[in-house]
Amino acid sequence: MSNPILNEKAAAQAAKAGWAAPDPSTAVGAPISDGPVSEWRSANAMTVSGTATATGVLLVLLLASAAFGWASISPTEGDTGFPTLAIVGIVVGFVCAIAVSFRPMLARWLGPVYALGEGFFLGVVSHAYDAAYDGIVVQAVGATLAVFATMLFLYRTRIIKVTARFRRIVISATIGLGLFYMVSLLIGLFAGSDSVSFLHSGSPLGILISVAAAGLAAMMLAVDFDVIEKGVAAGWPKGMEWYGAFGLLTTLVWLYLELLRLLAKLQRD
Repeated sequence: MSNPILNEKAAAQAAKAGWAAPDPSTAVGAPISDGPVSEWRSANAMTVSGTATATGVLLVLLLASAAFGWASISPTEGDTGFPTLAIVGIVVGFVCAIAVSFRPMLARWLGPVYALGEGFFLGVVSHAYDAAYDGIVVQAVGATLAVFATMLFLYRTRIIKVTARFRRIVISATIGLGLFYMVSLLIGLFAGSDSVSFLHSGSPLGILISVAAAGLAAMMLAVDFDVIEKGVAAGWPKGMEWYGAFGLLTTLVWLYLELLRLLAKLQRD
């Protein structure tokens, strides 16, 4: 899930950590748009191309780890249960995400660790789904790339405008969805999986939840693009490129998983 703490406060923390020192002679006097801006501009500042490069590095690591995770299991045909080995990757990824949320300066080092851990998780889970629904992984990857390209186009052309209200709604809904998933997991553990079967079934309700979750992940991509653009305009420290890349990667992973689940529900009888 994307990191909602990617903001001005994170940039200030990164500067204090030594990525860049405030330069009074390069103060930014006017706001960028609808939110607070930095009071200084780093001499070695964050760029869009640098963020794209960092994102590319993390994606390569994620794909390599996913290939290893894919090859590490031999799921039974038709079995879509949660593979035990996937727990290793998801725990590593979750710990990294929490750490980076509180200490943005760690993104340069924990970003690759997250990519490796989450990539292993995705590889294991994707193999299990592909064994049950032949070709579903290719479809999910293609859908993820299509959504990413579409959201980037909509954002760059300003068809979608990320305002303060838009950010609040998307982030609040994301947190709400996360809590919903956590509560459902706890109910399933104590009351049995049948009590929350609607989350995994191909019923209209189950499909609606997956469509809404995938749509929310797509909207979070717009928020990520906006934060990166504002960080570049405000002259955030160059190390924030890795934090921006980390945020994009977490959203892409979330989007892929939601689309994978949605496609699986649509193919169930």
